[in-house]
Amino acid sequence: MHTLQSALFAAVVSTGVAITAAPGLAQIQQKFPTRPVRIVVPSAAGGPPDIVARLIGPKLSEIWGQPVVVENRPGATTMIGTSLVAKAAPDGYTLLLNSGSFTINAALQPKLPYDPLKDFAGVTHIVSGTLALVVPPALGVNSVKDLIAFGKAQPGKIFFGSSGGASVAHLWGEAVRLAAGIKAVHVGFKGQPEALIEVLTARVHYAVLNFGVVLPMIKDGKLLALAVSTLKRSPLLPEVPTMAETLPELKRPEGGMGLLAPARTPHPIRSQISKEIARILDLPDIKERFQAMGFIPAPSTPDEHEKFLRVQIETLSKLVVDAGLKAK
Repeated sequence: MHTLQSALFAAVVSTGVAITAAPGLAQIQQKFPTRPVRIVVPSAAGGPPDIVARLIGPKLSEIWGQPVVVENRPGATTMIGTSLVAKAAPDGYTLLLNSGSFTINAALQPKLPYDPLKDFAGVTHIVSGTLALVVPPALGVNSVKDLIAFGKAQPGKIFFGSSGGASVAHLWGEAVRLAAGIKAVHVGFKGQPEALIEVLTARVHYAVLNFGVVLPMIKDGKLLALAVSTLKRSPLLPEVPTMAETLPELKRPEGGMGLLAPARTPHPIRSQISKEIARILDLPDIKERFQAMGFIPAPSTPDEHEKFLRVQIETLSKLVVDAGLKAK
């Protein structure tokens, strides 16, 4: 009888353990991913976010043994693609390649079709972008100090160009204007190439543009770089000071790019992706490609990426108020 009772008790206990432990065991044993993963780029093909996604996508596919599909969903200043990811299943199979537009929209747009903090979970920061404050050599301005003197001598008559209103280039231009204490007028163009032409022809006096775009012009002497946006000097232009060296009051509207997942995506999945992105960013060929584009690899944990975005939204929100900007 004792033996029979013991056997029955053991069977009940083992069954109970199996019932309670099975879900956790299944989660541990299940490999991620087991099917294709989609990276949504909320901007047009060929731009920097698209290039970044298409550089890391094949590497992730090699690691996972699963296809990684880059899907461009441009429109409404990146809000269409961003909304799509916000509503996706929180399982790690749909990710957002976030760029500076994510935090700019959060700071500038009073009504978004998603909550930038509550509807997303951090995965990892990928790269920090480098921008250069450039002027045409014909302007006769050789330093940020010279630019400030030039601007103060002609209040309201100095123009700065950008790739369009509410772009990263626009907000950096405003940040420079405020930190320098000059009255400069913003002129937005259709894109970065158009803004570049206007600076080259000296129809605008300065611009803060993507490093990879302006570097050839700087090397050829067609543009003069006064400062770079990074915290440390660029190894490609070590003689050019940083913004912080020349404008210590500057509020950095940092951009960069990273990955976000829908809210409630399990932390272990996000942490796994974060670690694998860090491995990819340490590859020599990836480092070389990013450096040529003016990007600095800057992987982070999911929690660090969320903190970065919160800080940037706060910084940009203050900049928007200080510059008197309004959403159109």
